[in-house]
Amino acid sequence: MPDSKEPLKVILDANFFFVPSQFNLDIFEELKNLLNQRFDPILLSSTKKELQGLAKSDSPKEQKQAQLALKFAEKCRAVSAEKASDETYDDVIVRVAAAWKSPVATNDRELRKRLRDVGVSVVFLRQKRRLALEGSV
Repeated sequence: MPDSKEPLKVILDANFFFVPSQFNLDIFEELKNLLNQRFDPILLSSTKKELQGLAKSDSPKEQKQAQLALKFAEKCRAVSAEKASDETYDDVIVRVAAAWKSPVATNDRELRKRLRDVGVSVVFLRQKRRLALEGSV
């Protein structure tokens, strides 16, 4: 059991940063309410690279959303996590979350399943208007 003075680390996946602009939801306020404890939102360096790549997309809509997502990402603590050449961005999240035993905030179905398979709790958007938790923190 983590020390209660120590905030809970929550790793945020790239797609989670799109929630505020797509569903008009304050993800940080919602996380605070859902987890009912202090938490430390974590942005892995590999996730930031993924968002920066999306911000250079050919789609103006995706570019705009990714730029907004990067603004929200600034509220997180940046943690260096290098992506090996044979890894996907999701692989990095699974690896770090499993090592830290930290919950992950994502709306990616496949990633959610992979995380649950290795015993990692997942925060996700339910019914486009509130966050829900799979597993325990």
